[in-house]
Amino acid sequence: MEFASFLVSLGTSAIIFVVLMFLFTWLSRRPGNAPVYYPNRILKGMDPWEGSSLTRNPFAWIREAFTSTEQDVVKLSGVDTAVYFVFQSTVLGIFALSALLLLPTLLPIAATDNNLETSRSATDTTSNGTFSQLDNLSMANITKSSSRLWAFLGAVYWVSVVTYFMLWKAYKHVATLRAQALMTSEEVLPEQFAILVRDIPSPPNGETQKEFVDSYFRDIYPETFYRSLVVTENSKINKIWEDLEGYKKKLARAEAAFAATSNRPTNKTGLLGLVGKQVDSIDYYTKLINESVAKLEAEQRTVLAERQQTAAVVFFTDRVTAALAAQSLHCQMVDKWTVTEAPEPRQLIWENLKIKFFSRIVRQYVIYFLVAITILFYMVPIAFVSAITTLANLQKALPFLKPIVDIAFIRTILESYLPQIALIVFLAMLPKFLMFLSKSEGIPSQSHAIRAASGKYFYFSVLNVFIGVTLAGSLFENLKALEEKPNSFITLLATSLPKSATFFLTYVALKFFVGYGLELSRIIPLIIFHLKKKYLCKTEAEVKEAWYPGDLSYATRVPSDMLILTITFCYSVIAPLILVFGVIYFGLGWLILRNQALKVYVPSYESYGRMWPHIHTRILAALFLFQLVMFGYLGVKIFVWAILLVPLIFISLIFGYVCRQKFYGGFEHTALEVACRELKQRPDLEEVFRAYIPHSLSTHKGDDHQFKGAMSRYQDYAAISAA
Repeated sequence: MEFASFLVSLGTSAIIFVVLMFLFTWLSRRPGNAPVYYPNRILKGMDPWEGSSLTRNPFAWIREAFTSTEQDVVKLSGVDTAVYFVFQSTVLGIFALSALLLLPTLLPIAATDNNLETSRSATDTTSNGTFSQLDNLSMANITKSSSRLWAFLGAVYWVSVVTYFMLWKAYKHVATLRAQALMTSEEVLPEQFAILVRDIPSPPNGETQKEFVDSYFRDIYPETFYRSLVVTENSKINKIWEDLEGYKKKLARAEAAFAATSNRPTNKTGLLGLVGKQVDSIDYYTKLINESVAKLEAEQRTVLAERQQTAAVVFFTDRVTAALAAQSLHCQMVDKWTVTEAPEPRQLIWENLKIKFFSRIVRQYVIYFLVAITILFYMVPIAFVSAITTLANLQKALPFLKPIVDIAFIRTILESYLPQIALIVFLAMLPKFLMFLSKSEGIPSQSHAIRAASGKYFYFSVLNVFIGVTLAGSLFENLKALEEKPNSFITLLATSLPKSATFFLTYVALKFFVGYGLELSRIIPLIIFHLKKKYLCKTEAEVKEAWYPGDLSYATRVPSDMLILTITFCYSVIAPLILVFGVIYFGLGWLILRNQALKVYVPSYESYGRMWPHIHTRILAALFLFQLVMFGYLGVKIFVWAILLVPLIFISLIFGYVCRQKFYGGFEHTALEVACRELKQRPDLEEVFRAYIPHSLSTHKGDDHQFKGAMSRYQDYAAISAA
């Protein structure tokens, strides 16, 4: 990529961002768009513009985001969202502090050396097509064995020390935030009075599973045991309940159409309503609802009597006993009576609860193997696309494009965006598959599955993007040289690192300007909402479902941020200019996503910061990779003092171990000093129990279905009645 192409890419992305920002300012003030730009506030019964400025100032939202406190975020969007912003601000602090020293120190040192000029005149290893203007500001321009490399060695230590300091500070802050939120919660949290029990043995003859569970825990906790809810096999009854809900929605649509036109709607009973007998829709769906209710009630009796599984949710009369029970070994055999803290009712993955102990272990290793295979084989198309989408290789592969590519304007645009867009498209195809694999491990809760999928996505993106993209172009171009001199692989890798930084500069710029511009403007959700509202939605409930925003999507957002973090880490010393882009990415992300968290996104679960230990581990993994890369690159530069980085690598491992030993226990379990705090309101234990009853097993009510936001703690509490 030429320097002009980089400037075009950067300038175009910046202009797109500014246009999208002004578009957001205009669109968000129109009352008809409020459900798209303020759904979080609407679902909480607040005025959409409460506390907001309706002036013509297009930057008013920035002031609102800056002046919001962490408690504002917790109140409107939950602890998990507040922890995500701790992650954003921590990384922003790491890169900002690193840049303060590295930019004024390393850039002049690199710019005043002449390694690239010497190597070009001697061996012509740097072609005109490379990003030579910025290569002069990187380690590529430092002569081998030069004393200037001491500055780069010191820079690695500076980045590492800053990271240790910021991570330690952040871990302490998140631990305190989690404890305070659990102690001062205004709501009674059902999960704090419950434990999840799996791997229940077969009951003795003459006892049901529920009687066996009740007697077992009543013997151990005679004064504080309340009752149990045995997990049942619900696949058939869930299907009946889903059909019932579908019929209720169709009936509501038919009644809305009748109210609007005074004509009773009709439909055909066959495939997709296109064939079959013509019937009155209101009468037809009323009949189906009555039939489904009868089926549901009959199936409920069968399920409760005959389909009890080897798992249960056990309830206690106080939080301390539940916290103690979740941390205790209840059976000498580890594969029986396995006890953990109960997730929120809305988080439970019911079909996974019955999976046995050793089956879960086997599944876990099988999934790890499948992920490794996926990473290996996914690297092939990514490497190929990364190589082929360089303009020179694209012309070789598709000669008929040459006349088009030779047009200066088109050539500049293709060089600016083609490889980066290809990479983003490939990565967008993966998350759902990784979520499916994570749930297949037998994980019991949605938040745990998201953490697992996030970890897989992180390692996948780092290995495929960082290694695949960094090496692909060089390997493609130098394959013949590698065949002749296989030992030159390490040299090729070291040489390609500074050159690949130019690709990642554009990639990061595209992510923060265009990506965050689209995030802020919400153009796509706005268009989809208005199309659905005009052509598809007939009832108020359907309109609300059309604008419902979802959550921050941690399963993909956190790994995407981690990829940018890893790229910035690994090139922070090799090409220090990337620190500027890292600071802009996380600074802009903090600002825009804070606005979205306060006004738009609605959490689908609350784990009280349990994502943080996983985030902390991934940041350390990125730092560890950075230190290894720098050790290798300094070695290629024939700098004998690169050996001084070896202690730093071990310090990172020790730091991670110390953090885990000191802090992780408070995230794995609820500390007793937290659980013993007196609640502001006395819990209704019957309501706590009912919160865990699945929809399909609750007593049917004929009330109209009420739209529930995801912030509702219970799955559809209004629909749950007696056990």
